[in-house]
Amino acid sequence: MDYRDEVFLTVAENLSFSKAAEELYISQPAVTKHIKELESKLEAALFERKGNKVYLTQAGKLVYRQLKQIRQQYHEMAFELGRLNQAYKGNLRIGASSTIAQYLIPEVLAAFHRRFPDIKLDLLNGNSQEMEQKLLNQEIELALVENDSSQTNIRYQSFLGDEIVVVTGSQSVYGKRKTLAVADLQQIPLVLRERGSGTLEVIRHALIRHNLTLDSLNILIHLGSTEAIKNFLTNFDGIAFVSEKSIEKELLLKSMVKLQVKGLHIPRQFRIASRLGHENNTQQLFQNFLLQYNF
Repeated sequence: MDYRDEVFLTVAENLSFSKAAEELYISQPAVTKHIKELESKLEAALFERKGNKVYLTQAGKLVYRQLKQIRQQYHEMAFELGRLNQAYKGNLRIGASSTIAQYLIPEVLAAFHRRFPDIKLDLLNGNSQEMEQKLLNQEIELALVENDSSQTNIRYQSFLGDEIVVVTGSQSVYGKRKTLAVADLQQIPLVLRERGSGTLEVIRHALIRHNLTLDSLNILIHLGSTEAIKNFLTNFDGIAFVSEKSIEKELLLKSMVKLQVKGLHIPRQFRIASRLGHENNTQQLFQNFLLQYNF
C-alpha cells in the first residue's frame, strides 16, 4: 500500500488529523499534505470539516471501505509469506471485555508475543456490548466477551469457564457471615457493574430464574470496572457480584470474603466473538493459541 493510503486510514479511523499525526509519529502538516496529495490523485474530497470536527465525505467512506479490504489483503499476504519461511507476520486488533482484559488476556498476549514476535497486537477494552459493536464496525478482528447473549452476524466460541460470586470486604459487617439467602439480596446494600456489562447481563438472567429482577435488589451504585467495585468494598458495608477470576489475590490476602448464596449458582463462559464470513490467518492463529492456552 502507498504510505498516503496508510495516512488516510489512520485519519479516517481517528476522525482527527492531530491524533493521526501522534499515531504515525509525523507532524500534523505532514498528515495534511499526504491527504491533499491523495485527494488530488483520486480527484475527490475525502474529508469535510464541521466546526472543530472532521467527517468522511461520501467519497471518503467509499475509499475507506476499499482500502480497509486492501490493507487486510496485504496483511494476509505478509502472513502467508512469513509462513513459507516459518516466520509469522501480520497485525491483529483484539477487543476484550473489562474482566478479560484486566485479569486474563495480558498473560496470553505476552505468551503469544514470545511465540510470534513479528505479529503486532493491539488490545482495546470496554464492556462486552461495546466490544461486539466494535467488531461489527470492523474496528477489531476479534472480541473476547463475557456476556451470554448472542448477536446475529457474530460467531461465538467458548474458551474458558468462570463463575460470578458474591463478595464483601473482610471488615464489613457481612464479612463474618458464610452464607446468604437469595431473599437477602433484596435487603443488603449492593454494588454492581454498569449497564452494558456482560457480568451484569449474566446476573440479570440468573436472577430471573429466582423470580427476581435487578430493580428488586437494594442496589446502591453501578460502577464501571471490577477494580472500582473492589476498592469500593474496602469501606462499604455491603456486597457485590464479581468474577471469581478477579478476586484470587484478595482471597489469598484475606482482604475480601466470598459468600455463598443458597440455591444461587452463576456459571458463565468467556467467549471468542468473530464476524461471520470474516476470518484471516492471523486471527485463526491467535484463536487456536487461546483455545490451547493453559490458564
